[in-house]
Amino acid sequence: MEHYHAVVWIDQDAAHVIHFKPDESEELTVHAKHTQHRKRGLTEGEHTDHEYFSLVEAALAGAKEILIVGPAGAKHELEKHMSLHAKALAACVVGVESADHPTDGQILQLARKYFRAADRLGQTS
Repeated sequence: MEHYHAVVWIDQDAAHVIHFKPDESEELTVHAKHTQHRKRGLTEGEHTDHEYFSLVEAALAGAKEILIVGPAGAKHELEKHMSLHAKALAACVVGVESADHPTDGQILQLARKYFRAADRLGQTS
């Protein structure tokens, strides 16, 4: 199933990736493996979990427009990782927004609203 839009809600523990069209969606969850960095007490933003972000990038593959959402720094870490390691995918990111801990249904609703607004403004295809 090919979808034009995707949204990812991400924190340091998991990423919820949803590819969608107006009438259908496909969801999957990627879980982070906790590394020695977290065991040493470093906070989010002080390390990058390359394997975790690479799995999230793989889950986003095929999307033409991507919205990244999340509660804290992980959304920005993912965006930075993509700009360094997945440049073509990074070029598809159209926005980064804050969102606490919504359900998958709320994430999808947020993304559909975001892309409808962007489409009206002529910012997306």
